[in-house]
Amino acid sequence: MIPQAGGRFGGRPHGGGGTAVRGCSRYGRARAACTRAPRTARPGNAASDGGRGRSAVLCGSGDGPYADFVPLLNKPSSTHSLTRLRTALTVFFGLDGFLFAGWVVRIPAIKEQTGASASDLGLALLGVSAGAVVTMTLTGRLCRRFGSHPMTVAAAVLLSLGIALPAQTHSTLALGLVLLVFGAAYGGINVAMNSAAVDLVAALRRPVMPSFHAAFSLGGMIGAGLGGLVAAGLSPAAHLLVLTVTGLAVTAVAGPVLLRYPSPSVPSSRVRAASSGARDERAPRPDRRTRRLVAVFGVIALCTAYGEGALADWGALHLEQDLGAHAGIAAAGYSLFALAMTAGRLTGTTLLERLGQTRTLVAGGATAAVGMLLGSLAPTVWLALLGFAVTGLGLANIFPVAVARAGALAGPSGVATASTLGYGGMLLGPPAIGFLADWFSLPVALTTVAALAAVAAVIGYAARRAPAGPAPEARGEDRRSPAATAPARREACPTGPR
Repeated sequence: MIPQAGGRFGGRPHGGGGTAVRGCSRYGRARAACTRAPRTARPGNAASDGGRGRSAVLCGSGDGPYADFVPLLNKPSSTHSLTRLRTALTVFFGLDGFLFAGWVVRIPAIKEQTGASASDLGLALLGVSAGAVVTMTLTGRLCRRFGSHPMTVAAAVLLSLGIALPAQTHSTLALGLVLLVFGAAYGGINVAMNSAAVDLVAALRRPVMPSFHAAFSLGGMIGAGLGGLVAAGLSPAAHLLVLTVTGLAVTAVAGPVLLRYPSPSVPSSRVRAASSGARDERAPRPDRRTRRLVAVFGVIALCTAYGEGALADWGALHLEQDLGAHAGIAAAGYSLFALAMTAGRLTGTTLLERLGQTRTLVAGGATAAVGMLLGSLAPTVWLALLGFAVTGLGLANIFPVAVARAGALAGPSGVATASTLGYGGMLLGPPAIGFLADWFSLPVALTTVAALAAVAAVIGYAARRAPAGPAPEARGEDRRSPAATAPARREACPTGPR
């Protein structure tokens, strides 16, 4: 029996912490047609309306309110469940950054172990990029079929196992092959956990996506710091094996939470299909307009990731070569940029709640453009460091917002598209800066980071009227309002307060 409150649902949770269902009262904004039984009908009296259970008051309930409402009771939408999901996802974002940074700090030792030249190492490292890009394009489909939560756990296991492989190689060819596996796991977990985060953001109805990316940044800083501390005392094989054990242990603790609860915004029919291994044929392909909008937000992600990659590889060299900074201060340049980006993401939810997505994108792009102009053209080291910090604050929330918008429009496939374009920008940045530095100078080349940040701001403003979710066709719904498709015998919802 579905509980009632005064003969109608007033937008409050029912069924032991289930999802709040908005009815035809003043608590809901929508004034669609609804199914309402006579006030004399008792709850659950199917006989009074031909077995359709019309005693419940539900707006836009299709052929029967139970078909739409009962699945909501089984979704993990209580505050406790959503909090556990948010915590588990935050752990996986942090683990991703921690493991990847731990691998990066051992690249010099792996280079020495394999005897690779600089060019050979560069080719081997392309294995990470190739594996990530290929897997990103496939993970969106896998998330639609099996669910983003199981895919996140599976990719975390593969990433934890794969990180130990590079230290076991003794040739450039072998290194490149195992980095394909590592890159595939890295690309898979990024798409899967971002898809899960998009669903959770929709369920929480709060723009918390930046907090997940802040966990990634924090994990990266911790992984790099600890890696630097143990580099002198541990061999690459021992260090990466410790990372494997750590990753598997964290996955064993946080993984069951994701496996226990399905994605909050996934209909239960899709969850059942995923759990049985059946393909969800009812998830239609996004229409052309939706795909174009996803590509637009992917370009925004590309513009910002370009700056991250460029500063990671060229920021320290600019400070040391062009401004005469000490090696220690030059190395601190990227650390300051990363710290500012982490701080910006930690405050990103508050910023989004106050400014909204469009203003956050525009303000972030403009701030990053000004900061990078200062960082690249400043005459002194300290002004350049200030510019790096301002750039980090500006870029902090652009990528998370772009991925979230793409995911809201097209689900896991949207996340995959935006992530792939963003990752492409991160790969494009360093070589592009190198070529431009040869043709002009490094300071001039770094101004392209400012230019692309400004482009991201302009695109973000131009896309301000983009819908927050998929078109009705993309959801498999009728374009007409619920009132237009409701049976004629339904009463219209009164517009006045009850």
